[in-house]
Amino acid sequence: MTAVPQEKAAQLDAIEESGWGQPYRFLQPHNVAFWVYVLGVGAGALTMLRVFGPGAQFYTPALAGGVVLFGLYLIPWLLLLRHHNRFTAQPAGLLATGFVWGGVAATFWIALPANAALLGIWAKVGGTDFAQDWGAGLTAPINEEFAKGIGLVLLIGLAPRLIRSAYDGFIIGAFIGLGFQVFEDILYVYNGATQQYGVDQLGSSLRVFIVRGAAGIVSHALFSAIFCAGLMWVLGRTRGERNVVRGVLTMLMAMFFHFAWDDMGGLSNGGAWAGILPFLIAAVELTALFYVLRHAAKHERTWIRELLTPELATGAVDPPLLDAVSGLRKDRKKYRKHLHSRRKANHRLEAASDLAQEIARANGEESPGVIHTRAELLRLHNKP
Repeated sequence: MTAVPQEKAAQLDAIEESGWGQPYRFLQPHNVAFWVYVLGVGAGALTMLRVFGPGAQFYTPALAGGVVLFGLYLIPWLLLLRHHNRFTAQPAGLLATGFVWGGVAATFWIALPANAALLGIWAKVGGTDFAQDWGAGLTAPINEEFAKGIGLVLLIGLAPRLIRSAYDGFIIGAFIGLGFQVFEDILYVYNGATQQYGVDQLGSSLRVFIVRGAAGIVSHALFSAIFCAGLMWVLGRTRGERNVVRGVLTMLMAMFFHFAWDDMGGLSNGGAWAGILPFLIAAVELTALFYVLRHAAKHERTWIRELLTPELATGAVDPPLLDAVSGLRKDRKKYRKHLHSRRKANHRLEAASDLAQEIARANGEESPGVIHTRAELLRLHNKP
């Protein structure tokens, strides 16, 4: 059997529309987005030197502790995001570009001076008590989310073929937010050490790590993933995905979560809610995150199905596997029950995703990568 023309045409359309398999090149001297990116990261790096430089020698233990602890903190995050990057498989270089923007440019070039200026305005408008209770929540969601969103826009300028869907925005937004989160946490470590005049620097670093690390589960990576998915719905870079109302509401939702997290003290008013509110907000945030993720991945599920449908004719993919790899969590759960083995199901799902990526990389043609991955899938199918 061979793939029918309609299925092959749909496969080629999916490759063209998704941009999967396209290479990423950072150095683009003729691209304005490249120079804006370089300006932002360069200016952010200079601000970092001004912030950390004067006390770097005295506060070396605190800085070193912060870098090591939050460097280790990155590992589970990267593993989690790698798992969720299974559809798009964005190039590591593109994701690293987003991470650096979030950590250096968004944090130190935009957010740090902008936050200081806006907090000063709130103090003048509402008084010191108002600024203390509400200033952070009325400042950070505006300055920081848009600072990270600018990073996504610049990355679209650098890789327009690769960043097409709301799911792309979700994944890249998470990496931008993760960069912001880690660099901001190291700044908190440094500030904590200076406030204690250098006493017990390693202990201070550990305390900040525990508090900020726990809070970070529902912090900048989550805010930015939601915000950037919403931004992509507004931009509508793939056929049928533009939905301005949904996009704006999604962006506002991310900003509201940021507000609620930063102004928890003002919202609880120091009452009994203070101990419950963080967990309640976290539960709502995670529910919203998975809702956005499910809807953002709609086009990816269609694309991977169209990429793999012609493989039904080769026997490398069967209908249950096709439904599982292009479906929702319940479909993958059903497939695991169908095989009576979670391990076998996961191996086949991963191999099918790899085959889709190889097909996209080869632009629908036969290639050594496609042949090898297809053979691996056939081997897994024939394995008892």
